[in-house]
Amino acid sequence: MVEDVREQVRAGGLLPADARVVAMLSGGRDSVCLLDVVVALCGAEQVWALHVNYGLRPEADGDEAHCRELCAQLGVQIEVVRAEREPDASGNLHAWARELRYGAADELAARHDALIVAGHTATDQVETILYRLAASPGRRALLGMPAREGRLVRPLLGVTREQTAAYCTERGLAWREDESNDLLLYARARVRHGLLPVFEEIHPAARANLLRTAALLREETELLDALVDAELKGEANIAVERLRELPAALARLVVVQLAEDAGGTFVPQAGERVGEIVALGERGGRAELHVGGLVAAVVEGGELRIRRIEPRAQRPAVLPE
Repeated sequence: MVEDVREQVRAGGLLPADARVVAMLSGGRDSVCLLDVVVALCGAEQVWALHVNYGLRPEADGDEAHCRELCAQLGVQIEVVRAEREPDASGNLHAWARELRYGAADELAARHDALIVAGHTATDQVETILYRLAASPGRRALLGMPAREGRLVRPLLGVTREQTAAYCTERGLAWREDESNDLLLYARARVRHGLLPVFEEIHPAARANLLRTAALLREETELLDALVDAELKGEANIAVERLRELPAALARLVVVQLAEDAGGTFVPQAGERVGEIVALGERGGRAELHVGGLVAAVVEGGELRIRRIEPRAQRPAVLPE
C-alpha cells in the first residue's frame, strides 16, 4: 500500500520532486498519510507542517502534541497556530475554522515560496459532491474539489480514506480520531452515514461512478468556459441583443460569469435571470436587477454589465431610472 499510494501521488504530477511544501496537518489519518508521502517524495528539508489548534475540543492539545511528535519523527519543521473563538461569536463555525486554516497556510507558503498541500481524499470528494448536489444548484455542484487551486494542491484525491488508514498502519504511523466528524449534527456526517450508504445499496460502484462523472464534467467545463470567454472577449459587459441570440445554456453561463467576476464569489442563481435582463433591455432606458448574492445587473444603452452592491444595501428587485 505504501508504494502504491506514493506512486499514485508521484504520477499525478502535482508535487515536483524539488517542490517546497506546506502540509496542512490535523493529526487525522489523511493528513498523517499525506505528510509522510510528501516527505518521501520531496524530502523533509523541503517540507513545513502547519497545525491549527482551535481549542474547541478537550482533545485539541493532545492533537497538537501528536503532530509535534510526528514532525520530530519525520524530521519536519512544524508551525502551530493557536486560535480562540468566543463562545457567543456569530457566523458558521466551520467557515471560521476554514478561513483561519487556509489564511495561515497562505501566509506560511508565501514566506517559503511553497505549495500548500491538503489531505482531501477520494472519499472526501464523493461526500463533497453529494453535499453540494443537495445544497446548491447548477453544474458546479457535481464538479467536486479541483486537484489544483492556485498554490493549493490535493494530491490524495485518487486515494480513499481506507487506503490512507492502511498506509499509516503499514508505516507504523499513529493518527488521531476526531469523533465530532461523525456527529449527525453536521451535514457532512449525515451524507457519510446516511446518504452515501443508500447510494451504495442502489449500486456497488456508486462511489466510482460519482468520481468518474465529476472528472468528465470538469473536462467538459473547460470547453464551456472557453465558449463563455469567446463571447465576453475579456470585457465586463455584453450587448443584451447578443445575450438574447445565444442558446439558453450559454446565455446563462455568460451571465453567471459576469456576476461572479463582479461579486468575487459563486452566484449560480444569476443564470436564471436572463429572461428578465433581456426584457429590461427591450424596454429601454436604464434599470438594475438584483441577480443574487451581492451583485446587480445594470442594463443601459443596450448593454449588460454587473456590479457589486453593498452588503447592507436594501434595494427592490428592479430600479428603473
